[in-house]
Amino acid sequence: MQPVGSPLQPTAPAQRIAILDALRGFALCGILLMNIETFVMPVLASTSGLDPTLTGADRVADALVYFLVQGKFYVLFSLLFGMGFAVMSQRAEAAGRPFSGIYWRRGLVLLGIGLVHALLVWSGDILVLYALLSFLLLAFRHLSARWLGWLGALACLVGPALVLLLGLMAWVAAQAPDMAAEWNDAMATQAGDMRQLTADALHAYGPAGSYTEAVVQRGREVALFMSGLPVFGPLVFGVFLLGAAFARSGAIAAPERHRRLFALLRWLALPAGLALMGASMAVTPTLPADRLDLESMLAQALSLLASVLMCLGYVGWLVRLLRSGVGARVGAWFAPAGRMALTNYLVQSVVCTLLFYGYGLGLLGQLPRAWQVPFVLLLFALQAIASHLWLSRMRFGPVEWLWRSLTYLQLQPMRLRS
Repeated sequence: MQPVGSPLQPTAPAQRIAILDALRGFALCGILLMNIETFVMPVLASTSGLDPTLTGADRVADALVYFLVQGKFYVLFSLLFGMGFAVMSQRAEAAGRPFSGIYWRRGLVLLGIGLVHALLVWSGDILVLYALLSFLLLAFRHLSARWLGWLGALACLVGPALVLLLGLMAWVAAQAPDMAAEWNDAMATQAGDMRQLTADALHAYGPAGSYTEAVVQRGREVALFMSGLPVFGPLVFGVFLLGAAFARSGAIAAPERHRRLFALLRWLALPAGLALMGASMAVTPTLPADRLDLESMLAQALSLLASVLMCLGYVGWLVRLLRSGVGARVGAWFAPAGRMALTNYLVQSVVCTLLFYGYGLGLLGQLPRAWQVPFVLLLFALQAIASHLWLSRMRFGPVEWLWRSLTYLQLQPMRLRS
């Protein structure tokens, strides 16, 4: 803890919360497992949900990743982002120092990094959304953990409710012949636009595309993804608040004092999330981007709710594991990758796009779904080893150093003192 009145500085390595870093490392592996499908093929060409064309081991891998991973790990990353905000805010309060100016710079720098990543590397970036929503967190900075938890839970319901409302509108439109004709025409137009955008992506990222064409295509895709902000924005922000509630209550720093909370996450949140995810897949396992009807929207809403509950359940089990003897050793292996989560996240995008896109090795579409899982585990293992070696000599990852130096308007010392 920094002395009262001292200037705010980045958290020293010895003052970091070990469980938080280990959770970040675990989330980083899950993020890559979730994203690999959209590296092997363009984001728009990747089927949402279970790909009906796959068979055998590819279908099994696709189903397991969709059920257990897809959507759950960006939620976990969001939860950890909210925790980080609350920890930083509490440190500022304890030091008696202003916080808003530093936090605005922190968000603006993250926004810049995210835009560079989204436009120049990979359009599936999540950092831009995080940065834009992070500014709203300042308005909730002084709320108690209880209020943060309740408001976060309510915000998480907004996106699924909007999706379900959209599905009901589609169902109502289908009941009246004149409305049904207009609706079908609109859906046909939307489907045609999506097919054209997908075809453009396959060209831009394929062997015939240039890097310039890829950048232009990424700009179009980012604009499309941001149009989904009314649905995903409230959910991500709600999870931010839940993460802040965890940190403010002390649950993540001292989990032994909150055994009942983590037991509820393990034995209530996770089973409920698994049940909702199972119901979503029972309604329809495939959710193409150009489909908009009551059935698909119900499945999407159930999947969004399941992602939040399963993420919380994962946290409940991971915290228990990390506090055991074997789990602590596993966590120590994940933690350095988590301390360099931003650098490792960006490196994943750079490596994968250079492997699969046309301006790199041009392996687009050539890695079977079943082989994507061992590829992810190998790449993450290499990142974990590299993170251990880097942090044995350095205080921060390279991008973390840049982020902190610009946030605090002071070049941070990079090397560890002997």
